[in-house]
Amino acid sequence: MPRYMVASYLLDNFDASSVTAETISAIHALNDEMEAAGVLKFACGLSPASTAKTLRKSDGEMLITDGPFTEAKEHIGGFYFLDAANMDEVVAWMRKGGKSFQGAVEIREIFYAPDPTKESEHGL
Repeated sequence: MPRYMVASYLLDNFDASSVTAETISAIHALNDEMEAAGVLKFACGLSPASTAKTLRKSDGEMLITDGPFTEAKEHIGGFYFLDAANMDEVVAWMRKGGKSFQGAVEIREIFYAPDPTKESEHGL
């Protein structure tokens, strides 16, 4: 079964103290429903982007900078890992919980090399 990562985005000026108890309950209800359906494998929120560290290779050395990789008006606020039959199923789940998200949601199928569901030429 394909696996998907769902990233939820927040505006940089997002204030966590503005999240209501109703929003938290809605997120937990969605998580509980996806877990009961066997779709949810992992979910979590992330600390503010201002606490991030970025490592990038430059002239053979790893440089460490404060903050997220890109300067943008939004940042990843949390993510899910889901097992689903297809992209349409993941979209349906995210539409169901969409009212509880503060910003955009991005869905991507997880890429495996080699694919663990197929025998590789090396017998792995």
